[in-house]
Amino acid sequence: MQNQPQNQTTDQDVYKTLLESTKAIPWQIDWRTMQFSYIGPQIEKLLGWTVDSWVSAEDWIARMHPEDREIVPGYCIAQSKAGHDHEADYRALTKSGHYVWIRDVVHVVRDEQGEVTSLIGFMFDISERKKSEEEILRLQKELEHLSFKDGLTDLPNRRMFDSVIELEWLNAKRHRHPLSLIILDIDFFKQYNDCYGHLQGDTCLKQVTQVLSQAVTRSRDLIARFGGEEFVIVLPETDAVAARTIAERCQHLIQQANIPHQQSQVANILTISQGVNTIIPSQKDDLFAFIEKTDKQLYQAKQAGRNTIV
Repeated sequence: MQNQPQNQTTDQDVYKTLLESTKAIPWQIDWRTMQFSYIGPQIEKLLGWTVDSWVSAEDWIARMHPEDREIVPGYCIAQSKAGHDHEADYRALTKSGHYVWIRDVVHVVRDEQGEVTSLIGFMFDISERKKSEEEILRLQKELEHLSFKDGLTDLPNRRMFDSVIELEWLNAKRHRHPLSLIILDIDFFKQYNDCYGHLQGDTCLKQVTQVLSQAVTRSRDLIARFGGEEFVIVLPETDAVAARTIAERCQHLIQQANIPHQQSQVANILTISQGVNTIIPSQKDDLFAFIEKTDKQLYQAKQAGRNTIV
């Protein structure tokens, strides 16, 4: 029996050694006093604060990033009062003045009556994991951005056009505003590629993009590459007269650009054909039919000899 206290002390020493040899930082807080009854010495290596400086939960809160301080303590206290084990991520202030991402895994200890007596937990340094998560989110946003952008011209692509036209259609229908659409096509672009080569054809598309970008000035107006040598211009809150004016401006700017096209059957420079359509959509109108009609007007412009607007 005399060896029992020695065995208990030995066991405690073993447990303490095990706890203090892990990268995770063990701690315990007395629920009644809200003071630390234990915190692992690893805390000083991670954050720079000495073990004896961690007196109460107030020290834990004070060394938390102000944004996290508004949320995390309240959440942890509520979960602890309810007797729920929980986790919390937050940024902890180091003694040198920068922040380290911490994940606290908390176990709530209760007595036989079910009353909370203490909190036992482990702090984990998750800074590297957070950096990886942030990089993944950044890449996801970049990929999402790229998925709505045409790789050659850097314009919004067909996918973006589909999203924007649907939103503008609903907005025009709700507020009874006019919505105009221009679909334009470079005349005899196949012959252009045959004459000058596909690399020069790509350069030509970029030139056309730059020229068309000068034709619209409002932030909500959208120019997108519809596919191949076709482009679309979405003009919210634009009536038929204003839409026609913008189409004429596009035509004039393309002519001013003076891009040579020896194989064109309408001019010795690059030209465009355009279909222009305006609508104040009602409940009976259909967006697809509106786009299809505009596309038919572009076809009519081509049938009428190209370098024209219908």
